[in-house]
Amino acid sequence: MSAAAPDADEGAVRIEPFRPEWAEAFRRLNLQWLERYFGVEPADLPVLTDPQTRVIDAGGEILFAVDASGEVVGTCALLAGADGAFELSKMSVDEARHGQGIGRRLIEAAIAAFGRRGGRRLFLETNSRLTAALHLYRRSGFVQQAPPQPSHYRRADVYMVWRPAEAER
Repeated sequence: MSAAAPDADEGAVRIEPFRPEWAEAFRRLNLQWLERYFGVEPADLPVLTDPQTRVIDAGGEILFAVDASGEVVGTCALLAGADGAFELSKMSVDEARHGQGIGRRLIEAAIAAFGRRGGRRLFLETNSRLTAALHLYRRSGFVQQAPPQPSHYRRADVYMVWRPAEAER
């Protein structure tokens, strides 16, 4: 199986906002990477089982990468916090579609949504084992710093904040 050229795939994938019928894809895609690398933690379950209430109704946003056939191939969430803070969370691209620029497009769309919402601080928590994800986050302008408080995820050992001037163009 050979991957299509990134430019061809980028044109065939569109980024869409949350639809209730895609809630199961949000759950499936996130369980895919969580179970592969770490296991599902109690902090994951509320968002994965009820994204409408826990993300959308709470002032956040969920974005989906959808291919030309209508299949959801990637997703990410912006979780709304206090004082204009948003967490980029639950970022996942179907393993069969890695390396096609889908993650980059999701992050760009999430940053744009953060701006539209008047966000003041955008951060994420991840794990140092996820080297490809760390590279993508750094290229998108996220910089590592000490966390302001302990993470609610046991797996999180990296805390990053978005600094637009740091993004590689």
